[in-house]
Amino acid sequence: MSLAPMVAALARGPGRSRHLTMAEAEEAMRLVLAGDAEPEAVGALLMLMRYRGESAEEVAGLVRGLRAALPRWPGPAPALDWPSYAAGRTRGAPWFLLAARLVAMAGGPVLLHGWNSHQGARADVRAALPHAGIRVARGVAEAGAILARDRIAYLPAEAALPQLVDLLRLRSVLGLRSPLNTAARALNPGGAPASVQGVFHPPYRALAAEAAALLGLPRLAVLKGGGGEFERHPGKPTQIDGRRDGAPFAAELPPLAEAHRRLAEDDHGPDALAALWSGALADPFAEAVVLGTAALALDAAGIDADPVALWARRTRTEAA
Repeated sequence: MSLAPMVAALARGPGRSRHLTMAEAEEAMRLVLAGDAEPEAVGALLMLMRYRGESAEEVAGLVRGLRAALPRWPGPAPALDWPSYAAGRTRGAPWFLLAARLVAMAGGPVLLHGWNSHQGARADVRAALPHAGIRVARGVAEAGAILARDRIAYLPAEAALPQLVDLLRLRSVLGLRSPLNTAARALNPGGAPASVQGVFHPPYRALAAEAAALLGLPRLAVLKGGGGEFERHPGKPTQIDGRRDGAPFAAELPPLAEAHRRLAEDDHGPDALAALWSGALADPFAEAVVLGTAALALDAAGIDADPVALWARRTRTEAA
């Protein structure tokens, strides 16, 4: 087997080319991960899919191929899957990590996973994790153990599936992101019944929702977030696409407050997350980002909890 039939299907020319079926995309991913594909064919496949615009069937097929190569998840599934595969040129500190903490406080175990390229120092997710009180796992088994203890864990993509990160790094060779940046967000390595996703461009909201339907995910919330993260800007209207209990879902939400600050104007570094959590830092905009994002994540997970109340008792809960 080779990628040639898939490449040919994508590249036959006007009137003859077509998208891959879900089965073809899954098989292509299997061949790539097994090392049975020539690098030229891998680059051609990914860039042709990018040029045509990946379909929901292609994204779902790629995800199925990636999941087949994942180690088996140990123990109970998390309540919420939270991918982080964004770039950081147009954003500041990753306040969304504190929103994930609030979901975990509400009793919903959260598995964060990801790999971030082209990030500025202020937006560095990995650097911010210890300041957000989130432990990093060295593999899938350890992620399950941390999740059972802390109700929140971060699984680096390279610790779950190193081949995926190798493919994501092709951006520096090809000059463009590939459909794998979309597929990685839907990886859901813990098999959670609910997920949140941030995307770079509005059309990807519907694409993510359609792929989730094909993958059988019951609950999903997708928004256009800063740098592609799942993070709500409190001063802007927010369009949500996704799924609720297996059915399509969409909502347009008004701004939460008069907030004109851009995420890129945020001059806080990763250590500011600990200061905001402890109360040492007073920043109404950052707090609004956390609470607004947490409200959307709680709703996506189907957890009936008030993020404002959770925020008010965050330090008391930890002391207890």
